[in-house]
Amino acid sequence: MLLMASVALAAGGCSKTAPAEAENPEPVGYTTSQMKVIAVTERNRYEQVYTDEIWDAVMEDGDTFDTYLLNQVRAFLENMKTMTLLARDQEITLSSGELDRVRRVARNYYSDLSRNEIEYLGISEEDVVTLYEDYHTANRVVEILTEGLDLEVSDSEAKVITVRQFATADRVLAETVYGRLMGESSDFSVVVREVTGVSPEERKLWRGEESEAVEEAAFGLVTGEISPVVEAEGRYYIIQCVNDYEMDATRERKAQIYKERKNWAFQQIYSQFENEHRVSIPDEQWSEITFEGGDDVLTSNFFDLYQEEFGGQGY
Repeated sequence: MLLMASVALAAGGCSKTAPAEAENPEPVGYTTSQMKVIAVTERNRYEQVYTDEIWDAVMEDGDTFDTYLLNQVRAFLENMKTMTLLARDQEITLSSGELDRVRRVARNYYSDLSRNEIEYLGISEEDVVTLYEDYHTANRVVEILTEGLDLEVSDSEAKVITVRQFATADRVLAETVYGRLMGESSDFSVVVREVTGVSPEERKLWRGEESEAVEEAAFGLVTGEISPVVEAEGRYYIIQCVNDYEMDATRERKAQIYKERKNWAFQQIYSQFENEHRVSIPDEQWSEITFEGGDDVLTSNFFDLYQEEFGGQGY
């Protein structure tokens, strides 16, 4: 996912943390206009979600949000160029068909720009083609270099269930609830409310989210079944299985795990190459990239158009 992924928003692209500086890094090779396309895209996408109040936010390290986002844009551009160098090293090139599609996306993006936007960005259609070529090349590098790896995810490890759960630090209370459930009533929610005054939590659950004891109890249930009292880390749990196999959620979870494994596998290859082939945007050039001005520049669909053409969410 792109920059917005770093704060858990849906988007397409890449967010990276810039590695430590190496000696004599290679210039990134993008023009100021090309870099402004990515910076403006992210500025506008954030404002669409959070309004312009986002620029008043302060990050945990004390940086303003615009400083944080500009650093993310810079790291993204440097990493994208590094991935194109990795593609060259691995002799990975785009086919004529892919280049035609890249040019189509670039043409669509450029034709959507107003005259004011073109003037503000100082961009040409060929500049946009270069950006899309590099972005698509970066995505192809990830795909090609992870082909053939055993990344299979089983249904068991990706399985998602829905549970109702009651948790308390009071063992006697937990045992009282369980006794009622096993005695006069088996209506989980009603009993929990009557005995404790609160409603049980209902949620989807997958492996790795809870302690081993809670996980073992929950995934050992079939739909409708209720666990005995489970002790874990000083708390006492009673769990009812509402659905012992959430098909759609399991499919999504499997895809997520697969993507995480692919990213991890690629990162092992990428990190070694990056350590030996650092690229960097010169400070004097980067100082020209700001979020100030261009209030009538509203373009935000650079990555959306790519996804429409090629699918997926980008590296």
